Amino acid sequence: MSNEGRKGMMETEVAIVPLTPLDIHNKEFSRGFRGYDEDEVNEFLDQIIKDYEMLIREKKQLEEKVAELTEKLNYFSNIEETLNKSILVAQEAAEEVKRNAQKEAKLIIKEAEKNAERIIGDALAKSRKIALEIEELKRQSKVFRARFRMLVEAQLDMINSRDWDELMEYETPDLEEEAKEPLSQP
Repeated sequence: MSNEGRKGMMETEVAIVPLTPLDIHNKEFSRGFRGYDEDEVNEFLDQIIKDYEMLIREKKQLEEKVAELTEKLNYFSNIEETLNKSILVAQEAAEEVKRNAQKEAKLIIKEAEKNAERIIGDALAKSRKIALEIEELKRQSKVFRARFRMLVEAQLDMINSRDWDELMEYETPDLEEEAKEPLSQP
């Protein structure tokens, strides 16, 4: 648009100032030949003044209501924004707690597996030691049994030997008679 076109628009644009009820009340009309009935015009103007004042009050009330609602809207928008941020923080915290719990669970499982392996290893070592001790006891019992058998067999041999029979057949000399015999001198 050219500068001349803009200049023309600026000149034609006049700031419109709304009328006040006082402006309407103080408005004087020029009288012409056979003009309008003055009382009718005044009554109509009075009605316009009342309606205009009522519209101004309503407009003011509506503006106050709009301001109040705008303030409430801003308040609730702030609450909504705060709640959304809180929800995000809570979700992030929940995710962090979940991640930490999973890490901790993995560590607990690893520790439990290590303990289980250690316990199993200890149990196997004790089992091997007990098995070795059992084998040693078996070996010792075989040795003892063999020695005991040899002892019992030796005792049986001794009991069954001819010496016992000879001992039973052995007669003791008569001590009284020997006591009567003089001791021989060499």
